[in-house]
Amino acid sequence: MSVWEWISGILLLVTGIFLIVVVMLQESKQNGLSGSISGGNTESYMDRTGGGRTKEQMLKRLTKIAAIVFFVLVLAVNLAVLFQ
Repeated sequence: MSVWEWISGILLLVTGIFLIVVVMLQESKQNGLSGSISGGNTESYMDRTGGGRTKEQMLKRLTKIAAIVFFVLVLAVNLAVLFQ
């Protein structure tokens, strides 16, 4: 295996794990089964005042960036393998 294959493999692994972690840190927008049956309102104080927006926006932005980086890395690795 060449150095390029090791580096690209490690980058793909790290980016994939980071993407999974960032997605798992985001809060769910669904109420689940109990919320749909009871019609419960899940709006919290942070939602009403806008105090929780910065963390959510940062996680969304990190998710988009990580997904784009992962996609570009996968394309680069596949093109490198194709043209070898």
